[in-house]
Amino acid sequence: MKSYSLFCVAALCSGAIAADGPKAPTAEAFGKTTDGTAVEVFTLTNTNGIKLRAMTYGAIVLSIETPDRDGKLADIVLGFNTVDEYIKDTPYFGAVVGRYGNRIADGKFSLGGKTYSLATNNENGGIKTALHGGLKGFDKVVWKGEGLLNKDGSQGVKFTYLSKDGEEGYPGNLSLSVTYSLSNKNEWKIQYAATTDKATPVNVTQHSYFNLKGEGNGDILSHELMLAASKYTPVTAALIPTGKLTPVAGTPFDFTKPTAIGGRVKADDEQLKFGGGYDHNWVLDNQGGELALAAKVYEPTTGRTLEVLTTEPGIQFYCGNFLDGTLTGKSGKKYEFRNGFCLETQHYPDSPNQANFPSTILKPGKALKSTTVFRFGSKK
Repeated sequence: MKSYSLFCVAALCSGAIAADGPKAPTAEAFGKTTDGTAVEVFTLTNTNGIKLRAMTYGAIVLSIETPDRDGKLADIVLGFNTVDEYIKDTPYFGAVVGRYGNRIADGKFSLGGKTYSLATNNENGGIKTALHGGLKGFDKVVWKGEGLLNKDGSQGVKFTYLSKDGEEGYPGNLSLSVTYSLSNKNEWKIQYAATTDKATPVNVTQHSYFNLKGEGNGDILSHELMLAASKYTPVTAALIPTGKLTPVAGTPFDFTKPTAIGGRVKADDEQLKFGGGYDHNWVLDNQGGELALAAKVYEPTTGRTLEVLTTEPGIQFYCGNFLDGTLTGKSGKKYEFRNGFCLETQHYPDSPNQANFPSTILKPGKALKSTTVFRFGSKK
């Protein structure tokens, strides 16, 4: 009996028993960039069968498998099977975008008495803008990845990147980390943290395209959406905010109650014409900086649900207006018009040029911290 007890103690000390428990995800090779930089992928799983895969190129989420009301798993985010396809042509599928997510008017802003000129990579209404960080934003760089085992036993991956002073025209060396965790409560938590050595605008967000039917399974117009926002920021023809915070009541932008995405997307409305549909920032009712509900989505045929919680003041709802069938996704199906939607938690677009918007300026000695949670579920 004594020898058996000693064996158990020795086994515990060596980790032989603990080895059967949860482990941090390990990196696996996932191809190389055009300059030969190795790309790695990390796979997070939970006890309910949900699986999330993310790679070091762009901190891109490659896939998320969740169950429907009958327990059948399907991948609910748009994307590709190889890193080469992401490099060749992608509308930011699954990526972390920055240094400034969304648009900055004319690719310029002033800070500390100096005007900065950014790389412009988007044009609407004949006006060029800086979009999602520029020509080579955070979605097109290779991050350093590290697998994590969180205190609650859940798996995570921490991506880190140093955006150097002058990159894409932005001032300051920005040290940034983005941590993904997948809990047994079916929550994908995203934690952003950043510091800088010069004052600089920062607005980082996650740009996954969702289809709760499963990627490649048609449009998202029957999805029912609720946004916890009584106002939005209308835009010009260049998709730059006018500076106004406009009530959604009585407009096609009112999602304060669950409404089908396709219910009013074809309405005779100037804002919808500018965006080719929904491609706007909603002003969340929660402006206190605490984690709070921002959106709910329900897909009737599968029963899948998605809830979004965030500490951010805004959320960009985009319903895939620029998908046109030219891209073929993971399952071999073409991604047609409005086959996916994005819910990008963020500060408002063009905030560096809009004095009445919440500030996005990060200063030396200060730390940016932001959290967003995507909660997966289903209902009968």
